[in-house]
Amino acid sequence: MRRHSAALLLVAVVACHRAGADNTATAATSGVTRADSGIGARDPRFIPLTPFPGDVQLLLGDPDSAGPFVMRIHELPGTIVPPHSHPVDEHITVVQGTWLFGIGDKFDSTALRRLPTGSYAFAPAGTSMFAASPEDAIVQVHGVGPFHIKWAGGLATFDEPGSTVFHFRRGARVLTPLGPGTIREGYASGSVIQYELVAADGHRFMASESDVRQDVGTPPGAV
Repeated sequence: MRRHSAALLLVAVVACHRAGADNTATAATSGVTRADSGIGARDPRFIPLTPFPGDVQLLLGDPDSAGPFVMRIHELPGTIVPPHSHPVDEHITVVQGTWLFGIGDKFDSTALRRLPTGSYAFAPAGTSMFAASPEDAIVQVHGVGPFHIKWAGGLATFDEPGSTVFHFRRGARVLTPLGPGTIREGYASGSVIQYELVAADGHRFMASESDVRQDVGTPPGAV
């Protein structure tokens, strides 16, 4: 599975928004773990909120398959989720941090609504939406799959053949509003172009193309 970390990942979301086609499976991302291993599909479960590895934690079912599912998505600070839609209803609960959520087919920061911890949002099937995460956040998403994602502007990454969208490349050391870091991946959808970075202490974050600057002594295309 291919990874799209706050996600640009989306609300999933995503998370899970994460693959190189206009229509992709939500869990089309690496770093997906299960919190209910060994529990039968119809067995009771009690899963507290604790740190989890990867970007997506499945609590029930499989968003790529038919039937109910529940998942938690770790959205990195600085994430912008480009406009996208799902063919099924989406239920979103913010369980940690603050999530910014908007409705529309073009990203508009002025239309984002602030959803602090404990907030709930509902997006009916076919709704065009976008989001942002100013800080580390975890959103819990549930619905009835298959939970595919259609990106309004398509989705490109560093692996896109012949892509000329990105000014910086994987491995470049750069400066951002959230501090210096090394670029791990790039994501582009319409006018939204972002990089996933890792800081010297190992924490990950996102930065938009317009906010990234070359670090002293490091060429833009360093690998």
